[in-house]
Amino acid sequence: MSAQDSFETPVDDEYKSRTGQHLTMPVQSDTAPVEDPIDPATADTDAQLEKDDKEAIDSSNIIDGSRTRGAKPAGTYQHVATCYR
Repeated sequence: MSAQDSFETPVDDEYKSRTGQHLTMPVQSDTAPVEDPIDPATADTDAQLEKDDKEAIDSSNIIDGSRTRGAKPAGTYQHVATCYR
């Protein structure tokens, strides 16, 4: 296949909102331009992902190591074998 292959049917804008219609959500044409908020020069880069990670981590939401919800300290649990006859 080449980049020139077109598998889409011609656009039918019959569904789009018309002047005077009062729909709760206006519908625009498929051919109307859409503003893209993503800058292609900086999109999907390691720097952007690192920035997103730093913004996502809220250090005030991290609990300290002394609070473990009642778990026993590591290495202190011993399995007790029970034998039923």
